[in-house]
Amino acid sequence: MAANSEEAVSSIVPRRLALIAGAIVAGALAGLAGVYGIGGLTHNAGDPGCRPAVDNARRIAPLAHGEVAAMTVAETPLRLPDVGFHDLSGAERRLSDWHGRTVLLNLWATWCIPCRTEMPALDQLQGSLGGPRFEVVAINIDTRDPSKPHSWLEEVGVHQLAYYADPSAKAFQDLKLAGRAIGLPTTVLVDPEGCEIGTAAGPADWASADSLALIRGALGS
Repeated sequence: MAANSEEAVSSIVPRRLALIAGAIVAGALAGLAGVYGIGGLTHNAGDPGCRPAVDNARRIAPLAHGEVAAMTVAETPLRLPDVGFHDLSGAERRLSDWHGRTVLLNLWATWCIPCRTEMPALDQLQGSLGGPRFEVVAINIDTRDPSKPHSWLEEVGVHQLAYYADPSAKAFQDLKLAGRAIGLPTTVLVDPEGCEIGTAAGPADWASADSLALIRGALGS
């Protein structure tokens, strides 16, 4: 009997240790989620305040073709990070500064050839549709020689776009953490509440008839 009791105890102890270890690991993961925002990203992806943006995305999905076929419309409500950057004067700006307006948020760099190719088209799009309801917000993320991007835009005749830059490239990292930036260029169509309507990975002809139809559709006009 004593031998049987000892065997029972010896079999119970490892199981209890395993349960305790599992609890410790689960607690550690929960702590990491709190520190690094892992749980927040999951919650953000289902933000109920962004459901109208998904409805809008579903409505304009047939327009994401041709020259703007790279645009993937949102299927899940996602409130985008309130990315920060600065304007030409050095003043700090955030995406939330455009609350109430639809934004085509573009991240680019001078070393990115596709980015350079599409900048004149983004400039034309701003000239065609930019106004109280819509703006192209193109953020340069060159990390060296902060004067180079602005000089290059002047050289190629890009004058309709306001100049915005983030030499820390944190805006890219924030969108990457949200699952909306893989490489450059990255372009996100954002509704007036800061929610994703669609995301394009790679270049597009933003001055094309397809692009104008897509943006007008998003604006409901």
